[in-house]
Amino acid sequence: MSENQNLLAEQRRALILDEVRRRGGVRVNELTRKLNVSDMTVRRDLDALARQGVIEKVHGGAVPVVEASTHEPGFEAKSTLELTAKEDIARAAAAMAVPGSAIALSGGTTTYALAQHLVDVPDLTVVTNSVRVADVFHAAQRPGAPGGRPGAATVVLTGGVRTPSDSLVGPVADRAIAALHFDVLFLGVHGISVEAGLSTPNLAEAETNRRFVSSARRVVVVADHTKWGTVGLSSFASLDEVSTLVTDAGLPAGARAEIEEHLPGLLVAGDAASAEG
Repeated sequence: MSENQNLLAEQRRALILDEVRRRGGVRVNELTRKLNVSDMTVRRDLDALARQGVIEKVHGGAVPVVEASTHEPGFEAKSTLELTAKEDIARAAAAMAVPGSAIALSGGTTTYALAQHLVDVPDLTVVTNSVRVADVFHAAQRPGAPGGRPGAATVVLTGGVRTPSDSLVGPVADRAIAALHFDVLFLGVHGISVEAGLSTPNLAEAETNRRFVSSARRVVVVADHTKWGTVGLSSFASLDEVSTLVTDAGLPAGARAEIEEHLPGLLVAGDAASAEG
């Protein structure tokens, strides 16, 4: 049996994860037949998914890992996951930023990747509750030039209490955000689903994100394919409050169809067939 060369490793692993979650478990020999790849390839994929903490390997196959809805991994732990997907998403989302506009970026590793592409967009006003995102813009300023390089972003970092994701949340952040108005909010999420909408395991972060959503004319969610179907403790927005979801090509076809039924805009980064609705 020849190896299926049409699927990238990340796409293949996304299909495996979707199968594991949908069926509650899969066997290696089933996956080799379904994907037309070798036993060794499937086992490598299962090893990679197990390292990400989304499946548990068992004898002859794998079962899903069900995390507590209150579990919140730290920034460093999340920063090593889905690097290619986050880079694709960041590049696609950055093209949506209009020079001279007022934008907001929430915390998270995907918005952190996005910030690195936004530093070259001139005359932005950026409001963020992410210490990491603010640091990206600060580092991009040319040393020795008062006010930074011409066209450099004006960055407003909210105050607040720091979370494991290096976001600032709580009443101080909430009041600052509620008094402002953004053309676009680029929002990272812990989980997104039809039933729960956008969710996070952190109650204070949920309230801060609600303020972000309320203050934005347009909400663009940046989330890799592993976030679809994940549900955190607290929902903070429904899908009808989202203008566009920017995700990656690892999203299975079934999930794409479901998203398109509930969201006006879906942009699959790295997929030429995808167009914003």
